[in-house]
Amino acid sequence: MIKRFSVFYVGQIDLDNVGVNGTEPNERRYPNEKLVEGYYNAVALAKHCDKKGYYCMWAAEHHFQREGYEVFPNLTLLGVHLAGLTKNLKFGAAFNIVPMWHPLRLAEDFAMGDVLTGGRLIFGVGRGYQSREVESFGAPVIDNDANRELFEKQMEIIFKAFNEESFSHHGKHYTIPADVPYRGYQLKDVTLVPRPVNRPVEIWQPVASGRTLPYIAQRKIKGMVALTGEVLAEQMMRTYQEEAGKAGRDLQLGEDIALGIGFCIGDSQTEAMEHVRPYHDERYKWFAPFGFVRYTDEQGRAWGTPGAPVGVPRLKMVLNKKLGSVGIAVILSVS
Repeated sequence: MIKRFSVFYVGQIDLDNVGVNGTEPNERRYPNEKLVEGYYNAVALAKHCDKKGYYCMWAAEHHFQREGYEVFPNLTLLGVHLAGLTKNLKFGAAFNIVPMWHPLRLAEDFAMGDVLTGGRLIFGVGRGYQSREVESFGAPVIDNDANRELFEKQMEIIFKAFNEESFSHHGKHYTIPADVPYRGYQLKDVTLVPRPVNRPVEIWQPVASGRTLPYIAQRKIKGMVALTGEVLAEQMMRTYQEEAGKAGRDLQLGEDIALGIGFCIGDSQTEAMEHVRPYHDERYKWFAPFGFVRYTDEQGRAWGTPGAPVGVPRLKMVLNKKLGSVGIAVILSVS
């Protein structure tokens, strides 16, 4: 059963010359006055979704995108602004790229946004996959093991900051608090100020590898499955359910999982296909080199880290495959 409808806007501007024979992504360059169009689009979309009763508008954190595909570097800031222009719509982070943040700064920013919006922000976390942004911020992503280790330690700190009145952390990457004197005493712990008022914090994470599922299920983190073939999507949902059961959580199949679906509406299938074709192809011209295209089960890679670059899937081939409707939460992704 579908419980809620949401929309995922990654922050693309109005691109020109799109499609399989259009401008190559690496050759796209836009001036700042064009790149900020994504923010005006976000305002218009948020107001529309709020009026139509959508549950949440999700957005993606990315950096340095002079190509114009994803132009939002700070999702909490965006969500707070949009919440002030709407009444009921929630704003989700899909996702904050945790290795690029100091975990306390990320936790503080979200907590402040939670207070200011009355609980209308949804916290989402990811490890990142674009080397240009993650490595430029001084965090590892090419070294997948180092990236995962850092992410998991950061999440330990974020959980402590959200859930404990005072806390400390001493590890390889962080010493919190610093071992310094403060106003005549030696620091032993700190308190996040403010802490989220809506606790426990609802947290979402993308399911991009098999190792992710036990990690999130055991920690009550909810999972997003998108751009994935029917068999793989169902397998991910069943594995999440099984892993949650091992941690004492009795979930229905698909509970605490969101399924992302790309779609276009037209008066006929032919009309819809012709309308969406250039945008579909452009989307995968951008994403395919990152290895995330798993549109069908035959094309899907085995679980693991992002796979080798693949070709752009053709729309006709995609429509010949079914996408199963397992799960009870759905994110509808539009181009």
